[in-house]
Amino acid sequence: MLSIKPLSSPLLLADDDFSITASLALLLKQAGYASQIASSPREVMNRIASESFALVLLDMNFSRQTTGEEGLAVLREIKTRQPRLPVILMTAWGSIALAVKGMHAGASDFVTKPWSNEQLLHSVRTALGLAAANASAKPAQTLTREDLEARYDFNQVAGRDPKFLRVLEIIGRVSATEASVLITGESGTGKELIAEALHRNSLRKDRPFLKVNLGGIPTTLFESEMFGHVKGAFTDARFDRKGRFELAHGGTIFLDEVGDLDPSCQVKLLRVLQDRTYEVVGSSATRSVDVRVISATNRNLPELIAKGMFREDLLYRLNLIAVHVPPLRERREDIPLLAEYFLQSLGKVYRRPNLALSAQARQWLHAWHWPGNIRQLKQVIERAVLMSTKDMLEMEDFNLSLQMQQEESSKDLLPAVGAMTLDEMEKAMIEKALRAHEGNITKVAEALGLSRAALYRRFEKFGITP
Repeated sequence: MLSIKPLSSPLLLADDDFSITASLALLLKQAGYASQIASSPREVMNRIASESFALVLLDMNFSRQTTGEEGLAVLREIKTRQPRLPVILMTAWGSIALAVKGMHAGASDFVTKPWSNEQLLHSVRTALGLAAANASAKPAQTLTREDLEARYDFNQVAGRDPKFLRVLEIIGRVSATEASVLITGESGTGKELIAEALHRNSLRKDRPFLKVNLGGIPTTLFESEMFGHVKGAFTDARFDRKGRFELAHGGTIFLDEVGDLDPSCQVKLLRVLQDRTYEVVGSSATRSVDVRVISATNRNLPELIAKGMFREDLLYRLNLIAVHVPPLRERREDIPLLAEYFLQSLGKVYRRPNLALSAQARQWLHAWHWPGNIRQLKQVIERAVLMSTKDMLEMEDFNLSLQMQQEESSKDLLPAVGAMTLDEMEKAMIEKALRAHEGNITKVAEALGLSRAALYRRFEKFGITP
């Protein structure tokens, strides 16, 4: 558990059940938080009008009703009067629809009764941390790279464009909190670097940082990979194995390509994010985990939700803070800076410390649209360095490098008739798709027009190991 700073204002516990508020008050007191109690909606609003509170834990039902509408009405009134006051909803009649309603209305989190003490305290710490971070925020127009570097460690992240500085300001501000962060953006924009920077500036920086490519984990192995298994849990389980969450305990887990996660696996992920508990495959014992969750995707999650392919309640667990990394074409002023950064690092790798760009080369790099973003920029520069014998790189070096890259991506044409059987062609196409999508099974299946199950049958048929 991470340390907390003492608060100048107490927490308000709003529930008509005295046993609930007494239990909460004791739990919070042991964790270092002072609290006061309100037993009705009217008392809640009177207290808020006359006193200062750091956070409200609000029950959703103050009568025999179980719809949650009473709590939602109080939440809306609180947000009208004090928009910055964090509110965590509580109910014994939890449902996905109710949770989504509450989050839409401005709740910081949603806790069901009976609660897990660790999860409730985690929600309180996170909400208070975010409130403090927002209170200390500076106007975006006053930010400079120097201001940010004076406060945070962004040494491994290059960029000065105002849009990108805004991203760095957000992650710097929320890094010290426990808030889950969802990083969105096109492929190659540097989402993983942003996740690393978040961890590097957090209170968990000396703890594990575990990266997990969710798109590369088969559905049948998801539980074993994420939660571990005991010896004998299934046919090939010859020894105990720790899962990714156990390995990340105390630190940060980075869930990459979360938008590619199969719906059946989304339910299992939701539980560990909601309760901070899980069960190892082959064991009935429930384990607790203390992790900070950062996720990333290049998919449009609201669009997937509309299609029924992604759970809306899971999205709310993942994106307490949402950060969008702009594509390179929207931060063109950073292209020369990134090019110089890559040249310096490549000069060290290839022992060519005098590498430089001509003025014409800079102009060419700045003008190109870079559909593959930073990843493509780095590949083109590295290829130009390898092909050129001169230290001063010219526009022609980069033009040739890009042409070779484009030719490689389009040179695989159909073989001559009779050169391959249909089975051989099918196997070759599957292997090519695996390379193109870096082993992402979901993307490979989509690219080939197959279901994941049909793709796995072909793996077995052709002896392919993904």
